[in-house]
Amino acid sequence: MAHGKYLTYAGYLHLDELLSLQREQSGEDGDPEHDEMLFIIIHQVYELWFKQLLHELAFARDRMGADDMPRLLHTMGRILTILKVQVHQLDILETMRPLEFLAFRQRLEEASGLQSYQFRELEFILGHKRTDVFDRYPAGSDARRRLESRYGEPSLWAAFLRFLHARGYAIPAEDLERDVTAPTEPSAGVRAALIRLYREDPQLVQLCERFVDLDEGLQEWRYRHVKMVERTIGARPGTGQTGGAAYLRTSLNRPVFPDLWAIRTDL
Repeated sequence: MAHGKYLTYAGYLHLDELLSLQREQSGEDGDPEHDEMLFIIIHQVYELWFKQLLHELAFARDRMGADDMPRLLHTMGRILTILKVQVHQLDILETMRPLEFLAFRQRLEEASGLQSYQFRELEFILGHKRTDVFDRYPAGSDARRRLESRYGEPSLWAAFLRFLHARGYAIPAEDLERDVTAPTEPSAGVRAALIRLYREDPQLVQLCERFVDLDEGLQEWRYRHVKMVERTIGARPGTGQTGGAAYLRTSLNRPVFPDLWAIRTDL
């Protein structure tokens, strides 16, 4: 065979390596705490889904550049399905009661979900760009390089505006030519184009509504994350000197596609 050996299921998925990556810190000086395995696996699975979301969002952005509406709609549907799975994973994490988490929490030391560079990449590709994120990652590190690269790419929304412009919608030049490192901002001119779109083009409305579904799903995930943290550690500070649930609440109700919400009043 071309592979030089018989390719097995375990070999294709690198199962030996994959299943060796769940290493409980609480087992270093005794028996590991039972629930730490669940905590590790849930977060590793989240990172795998983040990787897939980045893969799909970049593909969706490319499909807009190619004016490939069928594949674009299909890809957006897959993204939404993955996001639903991520929300439901919190149901599993919430089976861990507060004392069960506290039994190994101190072993996390400075580790915090806020250090997930893939989640920050997701924020960047969705248009929530800011430079303070870089402070958590050493200059020259792989994580920093990935974030800097993603920071310099057009967001999904920027690609969407160019997609609409190519289809004949009057997107203001200042919105088309905005610095790709700038965060998404509301635009009266874009809203005017979207209102026209909603009244004239049912297929593009379908795409816009999938964007709204994505935005709503992200807000649902943030809300469920806050409630899970409150349920598990209450008002305690988060790991890594973060603000815990109080900090996470500041991210609630922050749309990534504000113009798609704003037009509801004017349609």
